[in-house]
Amino acid sequence: MLNFASKALRAVAIPAAFVLTASAAFAADAIDTVNGYLAAWNAHDSTAAAAFFADNVEYYDASVGTPVQGADAAKTQVIDAFLNAAPDAVWAMDGDAIVSGDYVAFEWTFSGTNTGDWADGTPATGKTFEIHGASVFHVVDDKIMHQADYYDALGFYTQLGLM
Repeated sequence: MLNFASKALRAVAIPAAFVLTASAAFAADAIDTVNGYLAAWNAHDSTAAAAFFADNVEYYDASVGTPVQGADAAKTQVIDAFLNAAPDAVWAMDGDAIVSGDYVAFEWTFSGTNTGDWADGTPATGKTFEIHGASVFHVVDDKIMHQADYYDALGFYTQLGLM
């Protein structure tokens, strides 16, 4: 009886170990993708940052409310817009990310100086800003399929003197 139980446990343990190892690998790939994406933002390289997007990425900014669809649109409407308006921008992860399978979430601090005009034509204010927020990413096959950003837009605009 003990021999049968031992064989049964091994039969279950091997697939379970494979699943745990595969999950850990997906999680490592997801966080590596997000870390590379942040590094490209901080290198002020919008082309390199956008290369982490899936072609059909959905980029959701809670302060805007309407998702941006597609890698090219996310590059121009989000990454280029922010990096042109704040060419010295720094996007720092606060603490460790929470990783679950192919999802990554973390709190962050985004700071810089608004020395460039905004994409909507709002002129540069020359003011510094530091905002805190959180992002959630869904990563599939080393590409960001979905990004959602949540932050205090009113506080951001107030720091820039736009409110």
